[in-house]
Order: sequence, then C-alpha cells, then structure tokens
Amino acid sequence: MRFSTIVGGLLAALPVFTSGLTLSETTGQSLSAFGKRSTVSDILTDIEDAATCVACNVLLVVLKVLAHTGNDNFVAVITDICILAGIDDNDVCTGAIGLEGPILAHDLRVMTIGTRTSQLFCLTVFGLCQWPDIEAYTVSMSDKPATTRPAPSGKSPIQVVHISDIHVDLSYEVGANYDCTKNICCRPYTTADAPGNTNYPAGKYGEHTCDSPVTLEESLYSAIESLVPGNAFTIFTGDVVEGAVWLVTDTEVTNDLNDAYTRMKRLGQAYAVVGNHDASPVNSFPPGAVDTTITTQWAYDTMSSDWSSWIGATAAAEADSNYGSYSVLTSQGLRIISINTNFWYKQNFWLYEKTMERDPSGQLAWLVTELEAAEAAGERVWIMGHMPLGKSDAFHDQSEYFDQIIQRFDATISATFYGHTHQDEFEIAYSTPAAPTSETAVMVSYIAPALTPTSGNPTFRVYSVDPVTFAILDYTVYYTNISSPTYQSGPVWEKLYSVKEAYGSLLTPPYTDATAELTPAFWHNVTVLFENNDDVFQTWYARRGRDYSDATCTGACKTTYLCELRASQSQYNCGTVSPGIHFKRDTSNSSSTESTHSDCEGSAIIPILGAFTASGITGLTDALVNKMGSDWLDTVVP
Repeated sequence: MRFSTIVGGLLAALPVFTSGLTLSETTGQSLSAFGKRSTVSDILTDIEDAATCVACNVLLVVLKVLAHTGNDNFVAVITDICILAGIDDNDVCTGAIGLEGPILAHDLRVMTIGTRTSQLFCLTVFGLCQWPDIEAYTVSMSDKPATTRPAPSGKSPIQVVHISDIHVDLSYEVGANYDCTKNICCRPYTTADAPGNTNYPAGKYGEHTCDSPVTLEESLYSAIESLVPGNAFTIFTGDVVEGAVWLVTDTEVTNDLNDAYTRMKRLGQAYAVVGNHDASPVNSFPPGAVDTTITTQWAYDTMSSDWSSWIGATAAAEADSNYGSYSVLTSQGLRIISINTNFWYKQNFWLYEKTMERDPSGQLAWLVTELEAAEAAGERVWIMGHMPLGKSDAFHDQSEYFDQIIQRFDATISATFYGHTHQDEFEIAYSTPAAPTSETAVMVSYIAPALTPTSGNPTFRVYSVDPVTFAILDYTVYYTNISSPTYQSGPVWEKLYSVKEAYGSLLTPPYTDATAELTPAFWHNVTVLFENNDDVFQTWYARRGRDYSDATCTGACKTTYLCELRASQSQYNCGTVSPGIHFKRDTSNSSSTESTHSDCEGSAIIPILGAFTASGITGLTDALVNKMGSDWLDTVVP
C-alpha cells in the first residue's frame, strides 16, 4: 500500500491547518530530501512506495495537521478511510477509532515530528522505524549490600495457584456463531450470527475463536477447589475484560471487573494486578503528569474496592491512589508488590508525550522505596505485574531501568510473576544480559498461560513454594482439552506436566530433589537443554501453546524463542519490527517465525492504521477519490 493513498485522503478531508505544526531540524531536512513539498502531488510522488522511517514521519506531518483541527475531524477522517477501504468491519472501524483516536490525536498535537517520540510512535503504530538506543539513566537506589539468595528451608512446601488473562465475555451466547469475521466470536453481532441462524453454533463451555464464557470461568474455580484443596492463596496477573475492544465502555468494564472479582472470591485469599484490558479504552492509562480530561481513575476505584477484602483497607487505598499498584504483607510473611506495568507498555498511547517520561507516575521510584523497606525488614518479596518486561511490548528504556532494580534487589526478590502473553513461558534475568550464562542468571519471571481459549487450551498453574524463603520449588500446569469430543458436556481438568518431571531428569546432573529451588541457573540450563535437544524443545513449544496446536518451531523460530527466554530486558529478545499488521482473525494454521507481539495487545486502531502501509489492500485510492474528489492533489502543504 502506498503512502500516497493515506496522505492524499487525509488532506482531501480538511482545510490545511498549520498552527502548532512542529518539526525537528532533522525531519525538515528529510522532508526536503523527498522533494520541494509545495503540493500534495509533490509529496505523493516523492514518497510513493517509500516504506521507511523517514516516510512515516512525513505521514505524521499530515496526521498532525489533521489532529490540530480537533478530535472529531481526526476520528471522522480515519474512520471514513477505514470503512471505504474495507480495512475492517464497519463497526470495528467506527468503534476502535472512536475510542482510541482521541488519544492518538492528543499525541500528535504535542509531538515534535522527527524526534525520539515520533520514531517510537512510527515503530509501534506502523512498524516503520526501529528501536532507538536506550537513553542512559541510573535509577536512584541505596547501595547493594553483600547478601545472597537464601538456601531453601527444607520445610514442607505450600501451594500457590497462578491464573491469568481470564478474559470473561459476559455477552457470550451459546449457539451464536463461532466462525465470525471478528477476532472474538460467539456473539450475535449480526442476525446471521445469532443462535439458530448459523451453522457454527457456540458450545456451552467456549470455543477457540471466543473469549471465556462464565461457565468456563466457574469450571476453572471448581477445578482449583478440587485439585488444589490446600491452596495457600491465588495470584491473578490481570486481564478480566474480553477482547471486543471496539465496543468497551466504562460501564461495561466496571461491570466485568465487579462480576469477575466477585466470582473469584470463592477461591479464598488472592492478589491481583491491573491488566491492559482492564480499562476503557483498552490500554488507556494516563500518567499523572499528562494534561487530559480523560481518566482511568474509575477503574482504579473499582479494582481497589473489589480487592479490599483480600488486601485490606490500607493497601486498597494505596492501589486507588497509586494507579493500581500496591504492596502488602501476606499472612505467611511474604511481601507481595503488585505493580501497574501499563506505564511501560508501548501500546499505552498516553506515554507518547513531547518529551517521554523516564518514570511515568513515579512507579519505578515507588517500587524502589518498597523494596528498600522490605530489605531492611528482612522480608522476601514477590513482584507481580501484567506485562513481562522482556517482551517486545515493553519500551526498551523502561525495561532496562526496571532490570536495574531487579539486579539491585536480587537477594530480596524471590521471583516475578506475569501474564499478558497467554502462553506458558518464563524469562531469565542476567547480570550479563548481552552474554547470558548459568553463572550470571539472577532472576526468573514466571509467565502464566491464560484461561481464554483464543490462544490455546484453558490452563492454570500451581506452584510448590518454600514456606520460609518463598522460592519456587516446582510448578504443575493443569489444563482442559477444548478439542475433546466430550468437552462441551463439561470440561475435564487434568495435569499437563510439572517442571521437574519434564526437565529435571534430563539435566546433567539430574535436578529432581523436591526441596530444591528452581533457581535462575536451573532455568538457564533448561534453555541449554532446549538448544541441544530439539525433541525436548518441540515438546516445550507445544506446552507453551497450551498443548493445542501441532505446529513446530525450527530454524529462526527456535532461535528467537530461545533468545526470548534468556531476555528479561526487551532490547535483548531478538524481536523484529515489520510494517503492517491486521486485526481480523487469522484462520491459518501456519506457525510464525517471529514473536514481536503478544496475544493480548488489545489495541484495534494499530492494525487499522498499520493496514495503510501493509501490502494486499486494494481499491483504497479509488475509494478516496470517489469520496473526496480529485482536487486534493493541488492542496498546498506547509
């Protein structure tokens, strides 16, 4: 798809508006290199087929002009182009752009084109710029004492359940079409999708193309009660709300949160985090310093109230005033720090300010304060968040800054816990991240698989935990096979595997002692096992996908995943940036050799805008000319 298409269409829809149009000197020179920039026609000729970072900045000039005419114009024009070009279903175009468009328009109005901010914006939205170098920054912390991780106590372990990404769809309808055009089905979007009118009726307990029905959610809780009757507590690493992100409202999200946390209380004591879907619009978490009337405080109010019976009034008040983050001491003596990772998430568009903050909402500084207090008190700590900091979803800068904190407090933190990817994974932090070895492995991030069937079989984890050091000694994954012919009669939950059984006996020497910690070095040695024994790696790859697909991962795919497992900093995860992504459901069964984004990104406007630069979209130019007229070619560009 040519840049000329979108540039021309945008300028045809509005008078030229120059106030507030700011370009960096570098971008001004780059634009001049493209041509004289006297008319739209000149620009279209000069940047035609130029899918580059500089060309993306040219496009941002036009988008910035549009944004300065107001949110309504920005939303209306982008929506019209999306619909006319058939980029997505009309309701997705209208809903997604209506919700997320004003945030992007805000970004563009304050942004200086050609700076680090616009480069990151082009990377995230269009995939046309690469990651800039990290800005050097040292997190302020006290000096590291000469302490080490404590040895396991040898005492009988406690059991802790980890669930994540339940994505419960309260609008799921049994009998509705599970083979729709959306990324989430099993809803009567149209008359043809309604129960009784489709050849693909959704079952009672969920389908692979749909988010979780309440029946599956309740089945999960029943399975936990049955299989883990002595559960000490549960950790939930976020994402209650379903994936029809173009339809969400504050009221719906509030209802979803209240409903899910009310049902979850049957599990007893639990601790939760803020997921990127747990707001409206999706991923919308304005930092405190951003000047906007749009707020997510209502979501923090809701979650802190829902969590108060678990974490107490003091921690709930902290969560409410501290952007969903809180710190609490469990009855077992473990310090749990739940942090809102959305402030380091590249799809939180509130972060693209003129000068991007190093520590939005002061979350890194707050985390350091909590860890210094825990260290002084001799407490052991678990850190919980939604997005793993080693994934490509995380800004490189904040991922590196966060890792500084992990390195400083590696003797205090037992482990970190996340969700978001929907897959069964882990990440290792190293004191030498560019050259990882077992000797320099210092921390493990445990990334839990999801309940929602959209990316595999429904699953949950159970950790065996040292009751003194709170080290992870082992974990077991349970799942229910959604492909079973008896599944819709009632899910049967069973053991999929446990870590020491699956990998411990294959290491040299064997690592099977039930009282031994799954240390960072252990996990590094497991990755070496994967590297050298492809059969074991392919088995892990199937388990990573929650044992749903028969796809294999070889060559570049395998290299990339091994790289990801050894990267707690996103700059080292071997992720690639490529132009153009699509939001419609992928019906292919092919496996990908890239792993640049998760199953939980949520934003619908990114794929819509990304499609402007993706190949394979035809008829957009004709649609724009038919709607806007051909005179736009003579529009003068400042």
